[in-house]
Amino acid sequence: MSTQAWAVGITGASGAIYGVRLVQELLRCGHTVHLMVTEAGWQVFHDELDWNTENRESLLAEKFQQDFPGELRYWGLRDFNCPAASGSYRCQGMIVVPCSMGTLSGIAHGASGNLLERVADVMLKEGRKLVLVPRETPLNAIQLENMLRLSRLGVKILPAMPGFYQKPQTMDDLVNFVVGKALDALDVPHALFRRWGE
Repeated sequence: MSTQAWAVGITGASGAIYGVRLVQELLRCGHTVHLMVTEAGWQVFHDELDWNTENRESLLAEKFQQDFPGELRYWGLRDFNCPAASGSYRCQGMIVVPCSMGTLSGIAHGASGNLLERVADVMLKEGRKLVLVPRETPLNAIQLENMLRLSRLGVKILPAMPGFYQKPQTMDDLVNFVVGKALDALDVPHALFRRWGE
């Protein structure tokens, strides 16, 4: 399979491990990943994964630049030099995983208030793949209306809801199911879970 360029956003919703595992899988497949992490996302790295986030560049190198053949490019939320912020750059698509309700709202209303929202807006205007993985419950009417608005624009709304028919034995099994479904939405081949009927 030919390598592709993907934009990945990780926000402050619970479930940072989903974003981490997805980036690792894209890099393992040899793809280029343009990564954006919100300030709240960095906080969740610390709170949920016990990562020391004081030196962000070295942390990213440790967690993502292992023996993976792909290329990781990290962008601050104010750095609009990111190629994916322009429609002329051939980015295959974008996924925000996990996606907070604040980020989802910003995307739904075309705010482009930071680089992550701008790249999502580019995916919308160019008609490219845009997948949002919300991790929130329960949902209020405003959040549901924002999701419906985006779905009508062609955005894939993929809630972080693991399936249990594959009889998960570990936390990794649950994480891999959600990440595998996200990769399916991007049309990226993987072998992270056993499919129904296999």
